[in-house]
Amino acid sequence: MTRDEDQEAGNPDSADDDALAEAYNRGLDLQKSGDFAGAAQAFRQALALDPDDTGGVSIRLAAMGAETSPAKMPDAYVATLFDQHADVFDEILVDELGYCVPLLLRDLLGRLNLSSFDRLLDLGCGTGLTGMALLDCTSHRTGVDLSEKIVELAFDREAYDDLYVGEAVEFLREFEDEDGQRPAWDLITATDVFPYLGAVEPFLNGAVTRLSPGGCLAFSTETLPDPVMGGQLYMVGPKNRFAQGEGYIRTALSSAGFDILAMEPITVRLEEGEPVPGHLLVARLRERPD
Repeated sequence: MTRDEDQEAGNPDSADDDALAEAYNRGLDLQKSGDFAGAAQAFRQALALDPDDTGGVSIRLAAMGAETSPAKMPDAYVATLFDQHADVFDEILVDELGYCVPLLLRDLLGRLNLSSFDRLLDLGCGTGLTGMALLDCTSHRTGVDLSEKIVELAFDREAYDDLYVGEAVEFLREFEDEDGQRPAWDLITATDVFPYLGAVEPFLNGAVTRLSPGGCLAFSTETLPDPVMGGQLYMVGPKNRFAQGEGYIRTALSSAGFDILAMEPITVRLEEGEPVPGHLLVARLRERPD
């Protein structure tokens, strides 16, 4: 999700810490004025005061080219960002940004003749837009999101049989049910997760361990023109979200053991009225020889 994240996303939880607030806000002001060197210095001061990086300072530094892109966004930043926007989440995402990836996914699954799944795991479920879009083709739905307030909204929507607060990769690696078993799903979705991940290998490797034999993985990505990517596998773009190269995604999926069933170019959402390009993918876990 993006709308005015430059202005709103980074108010740290430790806002009562005057030094942290001063450094962070000074960095924002300098960044907006075009003084990127001064902004980078201020942001590094903020990061030293807030190692959990609630304000997403490491992402801002990467977006300005002052640091290399981290492998993912800080969990504390993502949780704070979505908690802050929870009450207007759908208004921003759907009405203002024109986000309709869950509906695009439902259409793509239908065109692939994949219209019936027993168990769905929706990672980064948000308020339940993907769960709602896939109601008619899934029997049991589990939703996971890093933001507790967002999960509460998903609960009210009644799209899921089970809901958990957690980070996607950690959930894939560690989740056990009440009986101490590691459940598997035959469809895992992540319709707005990769723009917060950067490196995709940990996610894909985790998904492999949680999919039933022949299970499917569906997700969306954002991308940038090749000259902007400059040969990088992934990078933080100017709007503080990760973009991944098409070749990187294809190679990572194959290496993890997936066959791509579809990789379609889409408009992920609008940004200041301009379309944000990306891809919508459905991949099937390759069957291993006995």
